[in-house]
Amino acid sequence: MQPSTKRKLGRVDLEVSSLAFGTSPVGNLFAPTDEATSDVMFQRAWEGGVRLFDTAPMYGHGLAELRTGHSLRWKPRDEFVISSKVGRVLKAKPRAQIDFNPWNNAAPNEMIFDYSYDGTMRSFEDSLQRLALERIDICFIHDIDVFTRGADQPEVFAQAMDGAWRALESLRDQGVVKAIGVGVNEWQVCHEALKQRDFDCFLMAGRYTLLEQESLDSFLPLCEERGASVLVGGGFNSGILATGAVQGARYNYAPAPAAILEKVRAIESICRDYEVPLPAAAMQFVVSHPAVASFVAGTRTLSQIDKNVEWFSHPIPGEFWTSLKQAGLIREDAPTLV
Repeated sequence: MQPSTKRKLGRVDLEVSSLAFGTSPVGNLFAPTDEATSDVMFQRAWEGGVRLFDTAPMYGHGLAELRTGHSLRWKPRDEFVISSKVGRVLKAKPRAQIDFNPWNNAAPNEMIFDYSYDGTMRSFEDSLQRLALERIDICFIHDIDVFTRGADQPEVFAQAMDGAWRALESLRDQGVVKAIGVGVNEWQVCHEALKQRDFDCFLMAGRYTLLEQESLDSFLPLCEERGASVLVGGGFNSGILATGAVQGARYNYAPAPAAILEKVRAIESICRDYEVPLPAAAMQFVVSHPAVASFVAGTRTLSQIDKNVEWFSHPIPGEFWTSLKQAGLIREDAPTLV
């Protein structure tokens, strides 16, 4: 598969590239990226065939949206797809009064959670202005999960299914956006949202990877049944499926436990047998599922973009997937490309 391969976004009249550019790193996540490097990365991704760009007000307190719009402003608008998010309203504030963690040298805006109807509409309009593009194609309700909201999650979820949902449904009905969804860290939250409301798509941070396939039981089948698509970010499980089982490898934002290290070593052994890079297997496994439209990769260097394009295109024989299944390393019912 090529990064430029177009895939239909479920039932929506919209096609996205099978590899997407995640913009959280250009929001200066953990470390700064200068303006010139940020722009060159967008251009390199474009040259590699990427036509889906995912951003959010959260990323760099608005910085990622500013940079996304700057780098795409003069591209033919019908040739690319933009997704952004609602759930946080940004308000200008002196830098000295803002806790930017984990963002580095971000935009001088305070972030305030707001899943109300009015807050959602304001968030959407503000994103359009930061991007300075004529439209946003996909809009997700952001971070209504346990990972982000902790004990408040049930209340936050209920608020979002009322206020934010009604706002996005109205925008979709008016044709202002083509697709609406939920972007979170847990497939269970996506599943519950789809059971309650008529969403088009979801952005999951991981939760369907070479190491995690529990979402095959109920959520992904419901997506297929309802014509909803999934974009998967964090498909390397925050590191280990890109680096391999090296010292200090990260799994879901923490040091990888022994059982995960052992499983990754076993996968790497089969990768060596078939001369398949582990990251290539990780990327292509995710987009093998018919409900998954795109693999969203966040990159902070040009070499990472080049590697992602290379891995995404690397030929993988069907026997490789068979060997993984026979070894019990991925589920028998996991779809794979042949």
